Amino acid sequence: VLFRSLRTALVNYPASLSEDRRLLLARYRVADVALKVVGVGSVGTRCGVALYLSDTGDPLVLQIKEAYPSVLAKYVAAPVVRHDGQRIVVGQRIMQSASDIFLGWSSDVMGRPYYVRQLRDMKKSVPDELLEGTGLASYAMLCGWSLARAHAKGGNALVLSGYLGENDHCDHALADFATTYADQCESDFDDFRQAIRRGVFPTDGQP
Repeated sequence: VLFRSLRTALVNYPASLSEDRRLLLARYRVADVALKVVGVGSVGTRCGVALYLSDTGDPLVLQIKEAYPSVLAKYVAAPVVRHDGQRIVVGQRIMQSASDIFLGWSSDVMGRPYYVRQLRDMKKSVPDELLEGTGLASYAMLCGWSLARAHAKGGNALVLSGYLGENDHCDHALADFATTYADQCESDFDDFRQAIRRGVFPTDGQP
């Protein structure tokens, strides 16, 4: 039943792509679909991997994930979203400088919303252990710049700029939050390890 659901969603998915990308995807056919073990943040959702092959055997691997409503939806006065897969995709397209060309959304026969993307979109990052000194500061600045640009694209840039003002109050508030959050994570992890030692969370080994 789950495989039929995923395959149906994949059949409907090209309709969410622009015409040029539908033309490109049409050169491939679905050869196989497999279930994918998801991360902690996606536990309980349906997720699969689809292998597409061209007539010459060139592979294209897409990931299809069930889209759940935003946890923030009930706290904001925003228009009702009819398709959560579309909500996720449109949000990514707005915020990202260049999105995955195969990013799209779909539904299965039961109306469950999904979004689709490439399983490996060739993004790269810098290993944490290589970040130190001026390199760490430069990387943090680039991350902050990218995040600020994304929020400026998704909201009213002039209003955001006016709210932040020309002083450094927001800078210090964000830095204070970051360090406090880091301290809280370390404290929570220490409590977790102690709970394991007391047998509250039985495990095969000790952290």
